Amino acid sequence: MAETLQFDLVSPERMLTSVAATEVQIPGAEGDFTAMPGHAPFLSTLRPGIVSAVTDQGEVKYVVTGGFAEVTAQSVSLLAERSVPASELTQPTYDEMLADLRKAAGEATGDSADSAGKLVNDMVAVGHQLGLNTAAA
Repeated sequence: MAETLQFDLVSPERMLTSVAATEVQIPGAEGDFTAMPGHAPFLSTLRPGIVSAVTDQGEVKYVVTGGFAEVTAQSVSLLAERSVPASELTQPTYDEMLADLRKAAGEATGDSADSAGKLVNDMVAVGHQLGLNTAAA
């Protein structure tokens, strides 16, 4: 395998993965980005989206609802609010994730209401990408 970086994805429930990857695509709050070995160090918040990592076993994908990313030249560490392997995401789990975001958006006020609405739209887009029913929740 070509030059790699360490990729770790953790949610409050469990460690989802800890593998060597050649690249990790991340849904950052300010826009999607790809981290590769030698990347400049930085921190970013996450928005709802799909994290994709290229490993020696192929491409693996995870759905995240938010959180934080720390990128260094040798590693990517994601601390997700909630994350599920995309291959394991069921319609009921997706509905619950979307309902939680919609509830938070409904409780937000002012500028944070606009931001919360965007997060809901991002999660709806994830559902569309994965072929899930986005109207149920």
